[in-house]
Amino acid sequence: MKSKIVFGFHAVTARLRHEASSVEEIYVDADRTDRRMLELISVAKSFGVRIIMADDQRLSNIVGTRRHQGVVAKAGELSLARNLDELLDAIDGPPLLLVLDGITDPHNLGACLRVADGAGAHAVIAPKDRAVGLNATAAKVASGAAETVPYITVTNLARTLRELKERDIWLIGMTDDGEKGLYEAEFSGPAALVMGSEGEGMRRLTRETCDVLVSIPMFGAVESLNVSVASGICLFEARRQRMAAEK
Repeated sequence: MKSKIVFGFHAVTARLRHEASSVEEIYVDADRTDRRMLELISVAKSFGVRIIMADDQRLSNIVGTRRHQGVVAKAGELSLARNLDELLDAIDGPPLLLVLDGITDPHNLGACLRVADGAGAHAVIAPKDRAVGLNATAAKVASGAAETVPYITVTNLARTLRELKERDIWLIGMTDDGEKGLYEAEFSGPAALVMGSEGEGMRRLTRETCDVLVSIPMFGAVESLNVSVASGICLFEARRQRMAAEK
């Protein structure tokens, strides 16, 4: 089984709680004896995970950054859905998906995964090319959401969007010049929220494939929001509408 690096307290703790059997070993800073570290070590030992004491330099060498918080785990791949058909076939109720058209910043990807988890989205979908992968930095920023939200990469995003439409999933493209405002749009049915990349927005073909274009109303001086902030606003509006429809 191929190993990956997971680092930071949130990410490592989430992996232990979600699928401890996938964690091979955890390296911890030998100089940290605070309560947070002792609790993590206790949880890891309760699952029979091997703990290896290391110094800060060794941890930094494993991760490639000093922002590891003194906790680095080697773990196997999770058993989340890894292809679109497997994902959609397993969803009970109307799907809620987040589609990212070419996000290149791992911090933005991690934040998008985090808000997707918080809003109860079923998956995040992104193209394999011209986009950042789910690397260790993105997983750390996701604060555990990379362990719970399927991140599905596809070879041809436009074709994937057409496949979603064939399954009667409404494609809602979020853009500054949308024909509808956020609070006028319908999110309670099967929906995929499509977000463009940082700076450039959605590519032309992606935009043309969407069923409707929707904008977030802006009341201040700034013209647009960070993609993860925009994703959070839209996903939670979708969740609000779905909760209201269930009453």
